[in-house]
Amino acid sequence: MFRRSSENLVNTAAVTRLVVGFAGAAAVLALTGCGSSHRAQAPATSTSGGGATTFRDKNNIVRIVVSSGAAPTKASVQADVGGLTGAHLQSGPQAMTLPHAKAYKVVYSTESAPNTVTGKRVKLVVDRYYVWKPGRLAVVDLGTPEGVDNVDAYRLMIESFRWS
Repeated sequence: MFRRSSENLVNTAAVTRLVVGFAGAAAVLALTGCGSSHRAQAPATSTSGGGATTFRDKNNIVRIVVSSGAAPTKASVQADVGGLTGAHLQSGPQAMTLPHAKAYKVVYSTESAPNTVTGKRVKLVVDRYYVWKPGRLAVVDLGTPEGVDNVDAYRLMIESFRWS
């Protein structure tokens, strides 16, 4: 369930709490709860369900899942992405260090859901990050249509990730 005020949108039903402050056409996303924090520009439409919270604007997608879990490995990340329906691996798992966490990054492509008016689908490129701390795993998907340059915005988003 979402509660909207003039300044924010709060998911009051999930264990993970999302707060979105609207700043012009975009929104500032702060993900808190489950021991993590994430702040960045994000689309204003959001949904929550199945343990995932998704923000989307047309075919730009930010999806975050925080759950309990073991530390990811190169093999577990590759197996997880291999199990995604319609995902085509573009860049295999790479260990990386974010400013406040260690992570694995993988890049894959997939097709968008059909446009409700035209029925057309577009190719999406998704940067998926597996961020872990003892007992907790966050999977962060940052997806954009192929050819759209969201590199700087998405880099700021993932670099802002913090476990608390």
